[in-house]
Order: sequence, then structure tokens, then C-alpha cells
Amino acid sequence: MTVTATTSFIGDAHPYGGGDPYADYRRVDLPFTHHTDLASRALGAGVVAANDEFFAQRENLLVPGRAEFDPEHFGHKGKVMDGWETRRRRGVSAGHPWPAADDHDWALVRLGAPGVVRGVVVDTAHFRGNYPQAVSVEAASVPGSPSVEELLSADVKWTVLVPRTAVGGHAANGFEVTAEQCFTHLRLSQYPDGGIARLRVHGEVVADPRWLAALGTFDVVALENGGRAEDASNLFYSPAGNTIQPGRSHKMDDGWETRRRRDQGHDWIRYRLAAQSAVRALEIDTAYLKGNAAGWASVSVRDGEDGEDGGWTEILPRTRLQPDTNHRFVLDTAHVATHARVDIFPDGGISRLRLFGSLTEEGTARLAARHQELGG
Repeated sequence: MTVTATTSFIGDAHPYGGGDPYADYRRVDLPFTHHTDLASRALGAGVVAANDEFFAQRENLLVPGRAEFDPEHFGHKGKVMDGWETRRRRGVSAGHPWPAADDHDWALVRLGAPGVVRGVVVDTAHFRGNYPQAVSVEAASVPGSPSVEELLSADVKWTVLVPRTAVGGHAANGFEVTAEQCFTHLRLSQYPDGGIARLRVHGEVVADPRWLAALGTFDVVALENGGRAEDASNLFYSPAGNTIQPGRSHKMDDGWETRRRRDQGHDWIRYRLAAQSAVRALEIDTAYLKGNAAGWASVSVRDGEDGEDGGWTEILPRTRLQPDTNHRFVLDTAHVATHARVDIFPDGGISRLRLFGSLTEEGTARLAARHQELGG
């Protein structure tokens, strides 16, 4: 396994001096952030335990969006921070008041969906003089719904994704991970103590083929079932992956919206399905997109990679869409596909795309082989 630290923001940030708290925030473009956040609350992730959360709750680690900072907000325990913050560790005696070299705090995270981790971001935004000196991240694969006690037992094998590595304050500390293995839980450790604003775990969902087989007909492009958005024409306002998130959209930016076009073109998203599937019905939802919904949409599918088995087959011709409406379509025949594409005209957005079908024999076999290969 190879673990590569892709950022090196070592040391303190400047003390907050007023104005925009993000003005001196340190970050770089990371090569893995286009992957799904496996630790997203929308997928069902949670911080199930922490050894200490004296100043700020562990659940803040997975809050969507960037951490906020209010310089005037203090509580009974001190400064209220938007993150996970532990108390200051102390040594064992007056003669040795400093923490021991291995002293650390930890938090256990249940991923929203089992998957392969491609990169981790440990964000210390607004923790300028109270961030940890170093962090480490371990991962485990534990079936079912284990308790905290079961996760902490000696029976669980933890794999190091990010070894103990120095980090910087008020920065997005990113780590690229190459580990072809499926994981369900993470253990985030900080040495010796301090605060972390957000944790993001980018990777690829690995669905359980037994579960999908038991479902029979399901949404074959859904993120939680192993589908993913591969590419899109425009990501100006929001990510294309929003369209395959669980549940319905609850606000406008929970879908996909493009910038306004001033030409005669159109916008699109290309998806990879969970595995080869027979698609029988579909939904296009424009929930909360009222003055900016796409005017028309079409859906096409393809079986195989580029250059294999011909091109795209249109399964829904260009069809008028209504704002803030869920549109359902039953197909006359099932269409076998590994990829799908939605085209919107001329621009605007949709909140969700659902493709309902079932795995083919070939799709089932390939998914089962991958699941086994990754140790799922």
C-alpha cells in the first residue's frame, strides 16, 4: 500500500486579525476530490465515538460545507469552534508536565457506504494555534452494524491509510491513498490533542452484490449502489454527483445546475452504472429548480467502454420538463447498459436522475468478482 502526503502545510497560521477568516486559509487542488465523499452524512456516515470532545463535538467533523468561524462566540467551556476539539493533554507529574510521545485522541467514523479510499482531507480551518501536531488515519472492514465496543476490540484489523504525519493549522491537509481494498470504518487520531474542523474521505463506493441481487430491481445509477458521475459539460454551480445522491433534493444547490448558456449548445452528464444492467424505467427530478430547471432532457445508454459495442442508444427522446417536478417514464423495452448520459437543453439543471433496472448475469459476475477482490 502506498500513502502519499500531497500537501505540506506545516506550522501555525497567522493569528486571526479580523476580516475574512478564510483570507489566509491554506489549500491546494487535490487530485482525488472528484471522487465521492464516503464520509458524507447524505450517504449515512457518522462519527460513532471519540475518546474526548470537551470543547467541540465529534459530529462536526462530517458537517457538509466549510467550517464557520465566529470570533465572538464563547460558551461555558471556552471558544466555540465548528469542528472536533479535545482538551489539552498533560503529563504525569510536575517533573514531566508534557504529554507522552504516543498520547493522542481518536474518533471512529462509520462510512456512509463501503468503498475504496482514494484520498483523505484533514481540514484544520480556524484551528490556528490549537490544531494537532500530527494525525493518522486507519481503516477497517467490519460487516454488519458493529457497536463501538466491537470496533475497539482486538479482533478488528486496522490498516494504516495515513501514517502519523505532521499537519498545519488553518489548512486543508490532503493525503492521496492507494489501497485497493474495501473499507467500512475509519479511525482518525490526532497527536497529542487539539482540533480538526472537517474530515473528508474521497473514494469509490463498492456495493454488496448479494444485497443488490436481493433487491432485484433497484436504481442502477445511484451513488449508494455503486454508480458514479464520470464527467459533465459544466460544473459552475454544483457537482454532477449530486444528481445520484440518496433521497430527494431539499434545496436548490442539492442538485446540478449549470451556468447560463449564450450559444446554441447544451449541457450533459455521463454516468457509470453499478455494473452492466437492464434498465426498464427512469425518473428525472427538477425539485427546487423553479426558474432554472432544464427546458428539455433526453437520456441515452451505452453498453461497454468507449469504442466497444457501438455508440449511444437514446432511451428517452428529448422531452419537455416542468420546474420543481418529478418526471417518471416507463420504457417499452429493457435496455442493457454499463453507462448512461443525460442531456439537458439548453442549460439549467436537474436535481436527481434515477435509472431503475436489474443486473445482468454478466454484471452480477463482474461485480461479485470485484467485491471479492477488494475483500468486501
